Amino acid sequence: MGLNLLGLSARRLAIVIAALLVAPVVASAQEDPRVIPPPRTQKKLPEAPSKLPKVPADRTRGLDFLFGALKAAPDEASAKHVEARIWAMWLQTPSDTASLLMTRAKAALDAQNIDVALKLLDAVIKLRPDYIEAWNRRATIYYLKNDYAHSLQDIRQVLAREPRHFGALAGLGMIMQDLGEEKRALEAFRKALAVNPYLEKVPGMVKQLSEKIEGRDI
Repeated sequence: MGLNLLGLSARRLAIVIAALLVAPVVASAQEDPRVIPPPRTQKKLPEAPSKLPKVPADRTRGLDFLFGALKAAPDEASAKHVEARIWAMWLQTPSDTASLLMTRAKAALDAQNIDVALKLLDAVIKLRPDYIEAWNRRATIYYLKNDYAHSLQDIRQVLAREPRHFGALAGLGMIMQDLGEEKRALEAFRKALAVNPYLEKVPGMVKQLSEKIEGRDI
C-alpha cells in the first residue's frame, strides 16, 4: 500500500505536496486487490471497536472529561475502555438519516463496494458537514485507495473540528511516512501519543523514527 513517488505524475505529486503544506492528515476491509491495494501489516489505522458503550448526552463536557481520563489512564485496559467511550461519542449524530447512511457506508466498505461507500459518505457530509466521523471515514477510504491528496483534505476537516482526534493524527503520521516526510511523521505520531498514550504500534513507530532522525533513544 504506500505511495511510490517515482510513479506519480508531476501533477498528482504537486497536489499531494500542496495539501501537505496547508494542513495536517488520516484516519478494515477484507483484502481484494481488484478493489483496493492490500494494506501492509503495519498500516492498520486506529478505528472504533465493534462494540461501543452508551455515552451521556452532554458531548462537550463528556469529551473533555474522557480525554483527561485517557491521558491519565494507569494501564492499557483502562485506556481502551476510555477510548471506546470517546469513539462512541464521536460516532453519535442527532440525525437519524446520517446515522443510517453511515451504517450503509460501513456495510458497503465491508463488501468492498468502495464507490458506493464514498457516495454514501458524500451524502452524510452534505447533510451534516459538522459530523466529524463522516469526514474521518471518507478520509480512511481515500487512504486505502492511496488517494493521499483527498485523504489529506478530509483529515484537515477532522482536525479543524477535533484537534485531539488520535485516529486522524496517527493516520497523518502514516501518510507522512509513506511520503518520506519522516520528521512530519514523527511530529504527528508524537501528537497522537500525547492524546492517547496507549495507541497500538504508535510508540514503536515513534521510537524507530526518533532513533533514525535524532540518533538516540527516546
